[in-house]
Amino acid sequence: MKRFIEILTNIYKIEELRTRIFYTLGILLVYRLGSFVVLPGIDPSQLENLKRQTSEGILGLLDMFSGGAFSNASIFALGIMPYISASIVVQLLGIAVPYFQRLQKEGESGRKKINQITRYLTVIILFLQAPSYLTNLHYQLPESAFVLTGRAFTISSMFMLTAGTIFVMWLGEKITDKGIGNGISLIIMVGIIARLPYAFGAEFASRLDGAGGLVVLLVEILFLLVVIAGSILLVQGTRRIPVQYAKRIVGNKQYGGVRQYIPLKINAAGVMPIIFAQALMFIPTIIVGFAGDSATGFAAAFSRYTSFWYNFLFFILIIVFTYFYTAIIMNPIQMADEMKKNGGFIPGVKPGKKTAEFIDTIMSRITLPGSIFLGIVAIMPAFAVLIGINNQFAQFFGGTSLLILVGVVLDTLQQIESYLIMRHYDGFTKSGRIKGRSSGVTSM
Repeated sequence: MKRFIEILTNIYKIEELRTRIFYTLGILLVYRLGSFVVLPGIDPSQLENLKRQTSEGILGLLDMFSGGAFSNASIFALGIMPYISASIVVQLLGIAVPYFQRLQKEGESGRKKINQITRYLTVIILFLQAPSYLTNLHYQLPESAFVLTGRAFTISSMFMLTAGTIFVMWLGEKITDKGIGNGISLIIMVGIIARLPYAFGAEFASRLDGAGGLVVLLVEILFLLVVIAGSILLVQGTRRIPVQYAKRIVGNKQYGGVRQYIPLKINAAGVMPIIFAQALMFIPTIIVGFAGDSATGFAAAFSRYTSFWYNFLFFILIIVFTYFYTAIIMNPIQMADEMKKNGGFIPGVKPGKKTAEFIDTIMSRITLPGSIFLGIVAIMPAFAVLIGINNQFAQFFGGTSLLILVGVVLDTLQQIESYLIMRHYDGFTKSGRIKGRSSGVTSM
């Protein structure tokens, strides 16, 4: 406790860091307040059915990412997910379309153009998702809940929802520029954390009613801590490749007395594969207009995250996207070229194409266990529900929510640690080596 107070004191002494932290907290407060601003024309006292609909299933997950704005019929109801979906599409275009490939190589100017295209695509996605959300409101809420009706309500609400998400994007960019941490990631994290007290309260109440008692609740908390510890290891990955490959990859070459290592990680893709897969799993629900429990057939099977086929497909997609995204950020050909230019080599392997093939083989081998572990953590909430844990509290036993929480916290602490070390203050760890994600939401 004494050390923690000392760290807080050191943080307060650094004016720039103090200003950035307070600025970030202020922006996050604005976002949280906005999530309670109901769309004009809706009676906020008649949202019971909507809250009941979003208490579980895929819509419960959407509500968690929006920090409860979805169930509040807020102007921020669609949250930041449309922007993430647009970012994913642009990244995929960067693989297949030469124009986007050129932009990625143009440095800062290319990045600005890509960001602008991403914003335009976000608006298009919003105009597709907003009508589905409004249709769902008409199904879930009684007619008396709508003060305004007809086209006036639909058109004004579409623009409100679109403007709300764009405003959230702007808040995220402001945090990134003038605050601490990545703005988009922090906004998602705050939305998830906001649901934790309600989820824990529901689970606590159910245990008090006799469903296992407080002993079972204690076991659940201990298990949750184990999952969190595993998620931290998964997000951080490993700095070096396995020992059996290290000597072959590194060789005996040293530069300035420092041995050179190739930065291969078991989980180089971070949480991006799980976000890619989750975005695809949302599509059936969005197509049927947030039908929820009224959905049938294919849509019903993929509207319940506890169903077998949902989790099976989710697990497979995560493995596929882990390899896909690792191939994007870890280019064996580029790594082989850089080794050749810098005089590096792999003993017994020819420079150039052979080196690239060798690195690609090693990456494929070490990515497999990371992708499987990522998939297991992703489907953990389904198993938590099956053993009797409350639907809302189960979301924190793995999945996208837990991995994002862990990754964002580590990234933010890493930035604060850097400020402290630069000013010669002790940080959160004695070594000063908090490791964040190699990639994730922050890469968008």
